[in-house]
This record gives sequence, structure tokens and C-alpha cells, in this order.
Amino acid sequence: MNFDLDTGWQVRPAGGDTGAAFLGVRASEKIFLKRNTSPFLAALSAEGITPRLIWTKRISSGDVLTAQEWLNGRTLKRDEMNSPQVAKLLARVHQSQLLKRMLQKVGGRVWSANEMLQAYFYDLPQDLRQHPFLEQTADYLKQTLRQLQAPSAEVCHGDLSHKNWLLSDINRLYLVDWDSAMLADPAVDFGMILFQYVPRQEWHEWLENYGLEVTPELMMRVNWYGSLNLLQSIKHHYQRGRFTEMNRDILRLEAVISEIINKN
Repeated sequence: MNFDLDTGWQVRPAGGDTGAAFLGVRASEKIFLKRNTSPFLAALSAEGITPRLIWTKRISSGDVLTAQEWLNGRTLKRDEMNSPQVAKLLARVHQSQLLKRMLQKVGGRVWSANEMLQAYFYDLPQDLRQHPFLEQTADYLKQTLRQLQAPSAEVCHGDLSHKNWLLSDINRLYLVDWDSAMLADPAVDFGMILFQYVPRQEWHEWLENYGLEVTPELMMRVNWYGSLNLLQSIKHHYQRGRFTEMNRDILRLEAVISEIINKN
């Protein structure tokens, strides 16, 4: 692929599922390159949420190429996702009016709980549709949908895998890969983190580090969106033949959903 870079740059894949991320190297310089990234990357860079944006340009293929500073560091480990640093950075994202204005400006979609639930059922494989436990969980989401008290829609990342958190060598935390960004209930994001990464007995502490008062209404939203996220993840893994990961997520869901359903 022709990146239309100046002479001397060498480009190689930087990993990831989409094949759109690359490392550019010239002598001692390094930059992170990505094709067709989220169009509000400039705002994310200005807010210090992502590494600094260096330039953006349209290349001969018609793709838009962005270059960001390359930071030495590492992605977070699973057990680091319950840290106060993660909670506080995510709160900055959800509370940023700059990010909200910019995502609205570039046509960011507003997703309601009902739309997300319908997206799960769309094209759902029959094996999952007839799975007794998954069916029970989906029924719980349908039955409690009207009980959700939806706050204003804020900027949500939408894909908070531990692999999308970058901790630099100077202990600065960044959140990357914004291709799934949307406007929605912030519980979309922190529900996913709590269900996938944080032990249940530590949920209250994590939410307080985020800056929230833990109320029954808040926990209703956490449980609803966290359950839906795991259902979506199970569907994603099934469709790609990743059955080990699928079964792992089923076990995670089973660990919390029976308690939730029994309370209701």
C-alpha cells in the first residue's frame, strides 16, 4: 500500500484486528499511522485522551491517514482495569463537552438501550437464540428495558478492551482505538468494564473512583448494559469461531446474572 510518505520512511503493520494500524520508522523517528480513524481524533488529542496527533492527510488511495506520536509503553493487563486511573480517565471522556460537540458535529450516532438490544437480536445465530441461559438473560433485558432511567447521551468509547488502554513509560494513561465511538448512556462503557474485568465486590469502589454515587438506579444501568455487552461479545466470538473466548464470556455472565435475575 502507498502511504504517500516522504523518502526514508519504512512502514510495517502494528497489529490489531482491522489491519488499519501501522508503525512508521525513519532513522530514530517513530510514528503511529492509521487509515480512516475516527474523525474526531483531533479533539481526543486536544483533551489528552489519546497520544498527540501530528498530522492528517488524504492519500492517493482515497483513504485518510493520520499520524500520532509513538509512545513507548504497554497495554493494560486485565487485572489493572480496576485501577482508579482507569475510572478517572473514563470519567473525563464522559464529561468532556468538547468531545461531545465534536462527535455530534461529525455525525456521531445516538444509541438508545432499545436500539442496542435490537442490534443484538439482529442476525443472532440460532444456536445462541435457543441457548437456555442466554435466552434467560435476553428475556431479563427485554423485561427490564422500560425500568432504565436513561441520562443524557454522552461520548462513549464502545470497545473498552484492556488492549485499548496504553500506559506510557512515564505512567501516563491513554485510551485508543475510537472506531466504535458513539453517544449513549455512559453505563455502556463502565458496565462493560465492571462485568468483564472488576470483581463484583470491588464495583462500588470503582464507581466511587469514577465519581458516582452508588444508587439502585445506577446499579440497574450497570447490570443491564454489562449483561448486554457480554451477550454481544458472546455473539461476536461465536460468529468468528472463537469458542474458547465465547465460553469464557458465558461463564463471566453466569457468575453475575443469576444473582441479578433473582433480585428482580
